[in-house]
Formats: sequence, C-alpha cells, structure tokens
Amino acid sequence: MRLLKILILFITSNLFAQQNWTNLINDGNLNNWEIKQGSAEFELKNGIISATSILNTPSTYLGTKKKYSDFILEFEVFVDEGLNSGVQFRSAVNNNVPEHSRVYGYQFELDTNLKRGWSGGIYDQSRKNFFLYPITRNEKGRKAFKNGQWNKARIEAIGNSIKTWINGVQCANLLDPMSANGFIALQIHNIAEQSLVGKKVMWKNIRILTKNISKHISDSSDYATEINNLDNILSENQIKNKWRFLWDGKTSTGWRGANIKTFPQKGWAIENNILKVLASDGSESTNGGDIITIKKFSNFELELDFKISKGANSGIKYFVDPDLNKGNGSSIGLEYQILDDRNHPDANKKFKVLEESNGEWNFHKEGFKKNRTVGSLYDLIEAENLNEERSKRPVYPETWHRARIIVNNGHVEHWLDNIKLLEYDRFSQVFKALVEYSKYSKWKNFGQSKTGHILLQDHGDEVSFKNIKIREF
Repeated sequence: MRLLKILILFITSNLFAQQNWTNLINDGNLNNWEIKQGSAEFELKNGIISATSILNTPSTYLGTKKKYSDFILEFEVFVDEGLNSGVQFRSAVNNNVPEHSRVYGYQFELDTNLKRGWSGGIYDQSRKNFFLYPITRNEKGRKAFKNGQWNKARIEAIGNSIKTWINGVQCANLLDPMSANGFIALQIHNIAEQSLVGKKVMWKNIRILTKNISKHISDSSDYATEINNLDNILSENQIKNKWRFLWDGKTSTGWRGANIKTFPQKGWAIENNILKVLASDGSESTNGGDIITIKKFSNFELELDFKISKGANSGIKYFVDPDLNKGNGSSIGLEYQILDDRNHPDANKKFKVLEESNGEWNFHKEGFKKNRTVGSLYDLIEAENLNEERSKRPVYPETWHRARIIVNNGHVEHWLDNIKLLEYDRFSQVFKALVEYSKYSKWKNFGQSKTGHILLQDHGDEVSFKNIKIREF
C-alpha cells in the first residue's frame, strides 16, 4: 500500500509538472503564430514546423502573437548543413526601418559551421548587431550542436539572466538588461547562394514554461563562462573569482594624471557612472592628459566598456612607466588601440614596411600598416579575428564595446566583444624583434617591466569608459 501511494504521488506530481508547460503548436495549427518579417514560407505537418530557404528575401521570422518575459523554452531543431538560423526571444518589430532589420532582440544562434561552433550563443539581432555571447570561452559548448540530427535546445530567460543549452550541454551564461519581454520567433536566414535554395530548418516539440519557473531552473556549469553586461554590478560569480572595480564610477579615487600627482582638473568628465575624455583638438595628451592607476599591476585580467565618437583615437596602456616620457605626448607602455577604423586615417595609413631581399630585411617600400587598428597592440601586432574565418568584426561609433586584456607572466591576449584578437609573449625573441623595428625601439627593454600602471589615453577625441574592472592572478 505504501509503495502504491508513493507511485501515485510520483505520477501526480509528474503530471502537474507537465501541465505547467504550454505547447506552442496548438491543435495542429499555427494560429498563435504570424510572420514578422520576410517572405520565406513556413508550414506545419505532423507536429513539425519547417521553413525552406529562398533567394531574394530578408531573413524570415515566424513569431508568436503573444509576448513573454520570464520563461523556460524547450524545442528540438534540425538545420540542413550550410544554413544559418536562430530562435528570437524577447524580441520586437520596428516598422520604421528597412524590412531586413525590422525584427530585433535576442537571438539563440543556430549555425551548422561546426568549425566556429557558436550554436547556442546569443546574438543581438538588428540592435547592436554583434554577439553578446559568442561561444569563444566555452570549448565544451562549442561542440554541443550536431549536424545531420535533431538537437534538443533549452533557453532560460529569468530577469537579467539568460542561459542556453544544446543536447544537455550549457552553451551561454549571460547577464544582460536590454530586453525584459517580447515575442519568440523561428528564423530562416536569408541566403545569397543558389546552392542553398530549398534547404530546410525544422522545429518540433516547442514548449514553454512561465509558471513555477524557480522549481525548474538549471544549475550553471563552470565551463560556461559568465559574461556580465550589467552596469556597475559585480555578479556573485565575479566576486567569488576576485573581480573588483578599478574605477568606482563616481570619483577619481585610485587614478591620477600621468604627469601630475592629482587627477586632471580639465579634459575629463565623470557623470552617470561614465568616465569620459573630452574632445579637444585631436592632439595627444594636450588637454587633460592621460590618466593612470595609482597602483601598479603585474598579472591581471582587465575588462572595460568603451564608446568612441566618430573618427576617435584613444588607447588602453599597460605596464606604463610615466617617467619614460617627460616631454610632449603620451606616456609609454604597451597599448590596446582604440580607434574608429572606418573614419580615422591611422587605420589605413601608409608606412614604409619591412621586406626581405637576399636574406636581409630593409625598409624600402611603402605599404599599409594595420597594427594601428582597434584592438591591435599599437604599432606592433595587428588585431585579427582569431575565433572565426572572417575579418575582425567592426566597432561602431556611439555604441558600447568591450575590451579585455589578459596578462599572465609573459603571455598577453587582447579581446574585443569577447572575440580574441591577438596573443603574444612579451619576453619572446619575436616580440623583441617587433619592438626593434617600431617607434618603441628607442626605449630600452620596452614592454619587459615586471609591473606598471594602467593608463587611459587622452588623444583629443571624445571617448567614454565604464565598468572598468580587474582581477589579479
């Protein structure tokens, strides 16, 4: 009898849990869905929604008529190889823009390019137009999606927390405040190649949970690195991992001018948790001047958000020694370049470049030097896209972007919007050779210091900074 009661209780609780879920394919029809953008066709047959790729249409979205805020969404998806797709959530439509960009919001990425492996990542569709969570720091997540089979997907969107899974493997772990609610939509991506015409994306078993969510929240896995886009907030995970703010968002505490003992009285503004270098005449360190941390650092991970004005030039320097340059110009250190590549001449400036001839290297030809573009190790190493088979993703004026610098003994990495741009060993022979043929050759042992200040550069253009945080190794 006791065993029977336990069995009945189990069945009852299981049925109650199932009743909390809502099937988004109701009564064998798509009456609760509507096309939000595009002209590709979706059809429902035997419980499967399928979309077929066609030419000459923007990406097409079949979206729910209802909006959702906090939820857990589960579905199975099959993507024909060669296609790119996604599932929008907390999304909306802007009818005042061209049709190809009317749907905007979070997108759960579905990509058959397994070499990149970003399925389950979070793309910000038609808003920031870049990945809020590319799967670049989660090797296990990169391998979760499988071509040629049905993949089980899960999205948990609860408050500012967005987490995703594919086939039981966590892919994304994002904290982001931009969208609190919106519709869910299935995407068939636009195509430009005839060979992709007729390929399909298919979904089935689409269900959503909006009640008693707390009982169904999954634990996060350590391998799914958290990305925190919340302003002026350290997450519990960041605090546990010894992150701290390098700038408090309100005062100049911890910072001073590079060539003075106090914080500059002009040229910099602190307002609304934003630290801004003000525009002057575009010259280097002639207005307020550079600012540096009072403390010196050796091994660290630095992360900050920056926003450039059109045509702006600035930089983040590390291992700075302000005593190296007492004259005009900026203080000397390794520099993560900040630049408007599209509108500043340094991005495509002609320089004399090294060429080999009969075993000798000489400057005897003019060419384009790319190591002064955004994210580059200024004047030394060009920033590239090391996580995708494509060029570096752009930085847009008046848009917040994220810089990340890792220094662990000699190993250094530059990241932009969570995509790796370059890495090098500052104690290597290759690095020393690069310095020898750069503007830094006159500084003895450049880049070799054990410790140094961190610097934000005044280059006479308006550039803003926020969420400046660091952890030391």
